[in-house]
Amino acid sequence: MGVHSIDAEDDQFAYRYDTQLLIDRRDEDLDEDAISEYITEHYEGNSLIVAGDEDLVKIHFHTNEPWKVLAYCNTIGEIYDIVIEDMIRQANGLQG
Repeated sequence: MGVHSIDAEDDQFAYRYDTQLLIDRRDEDLDEDAISEYITEHYEGNSLIVAGDEDLVKIHFHTNEPWKVLAYCNTIGEIYDIVIEDMIRQANGLQG
């Protein structure tokens, strides 16, 4: 399983939304390096993790524009188990 990441910045809430999803790769030839590079070059954020096995690629990314990441991922494969959490709400004791 490959793992690619970008370290979190000092300001933990510079990017508000914890964005997580899975991409089904069974019918797609997906490359974790290429996905990580594309996200890094096209979207602002931090704490990027792109990890995969033979069936799935998991994306974890903190960003202020999660819908853009979802739109991109939807172009490269079937996405599911989407979770977007507002980390500022969570830090204030509210549900994300």
